[in-house]
Amino acid sequence: MYEKLRRHLGKVVAGTAMAVTGSAIMVGVTLPGTAGADDTGGRATGTVRAEGENGPDAQGAPEPGTVASVPPAGAKGVGTDPLTDDELKRAEALALTPPARAAYRDVEGERGPQHLATVLAEPPPAEADAPAPPRRAEVRYYDYGRDELITRTVNLDTGKVESSRAQRGVQPSAHPGELREALQLILVSPLGKGVREDYKDATGKALTSPDQLWFNGDVYRTYREANVPAALAKCGEHRCVRLVTKIRNGSWIDTRNLIVDLSARTVTRVG
Repeated sequence: MYEKLRRHLGKVVAGTAMAVTGSAIMVGVTLPGTAGADDTGGRATGTVRAEGENGPDAQGAPEPGTVASVPPAGAKGVGTDPLTDDELKRAEALALTPPARAAYRDVEGERGPQHLATVLAEPPPAEADAPAPPRRAEVRYYDYGRDELITRTVNLDTGKVESSRAQRGVQPSAHPGELREALQLILVSPLGKGVREDYKDATGKALTSPDQLWFNGDVYRTYREANVPAALAKCGEHRCVRLVTKIRNGSWIDTRNLIVDLSARTVTRVG
């Protein structure tokens, strides 16, 4: 029987390798790019709407704020070169102005959406043969207030947002900041008792912060699972993740059967 509250979870797994089963989790922290952005497992991706249709004003008018200046163009890449640091900063500043930012919520519930990734955008078909098409960036955010993926395409040459869309039911790969928050929720949950005990047994120290562990993980996708407990039925609509954790320079602690619903901020045990 699946439970949301059960005492001992963590079992220290000796050795330096562990097979990760269930959803395929890549061991090695990487920032999410395009992988997984449209991974819906054949399900409908839900609502796709332009900004302004039930947009930021749906949660009330944002509080007054000071509009920060957009960084100058700075160092620019050429062709299909990855975005430079200057281009990344400029794209993210152009994609989301402070008044709009206040209407969204990040993984901790604070004002502003959760940044997921900023990548070089493909040129439109009309510019496919152009010798030097404008450089564009695709900036992806997740709004935990509405459980929506927000994607904005910014023209770095003109400084304008050329397109914006919000989608529900689309779950790109998890950002390291989301994984850290998931681990924090485990540590303060009753289900984290076993993890804390295993860390104490292995190190002699109390486990009080995610920074004391190495961790990685990815989105929990229900369509890949044989049995999904009722408590996780909204995963896919909600943003849910599964973690692998390890004592730094030490043993693994098995947290694969704990799923964190970041939208609902709950921890559920599976298996």
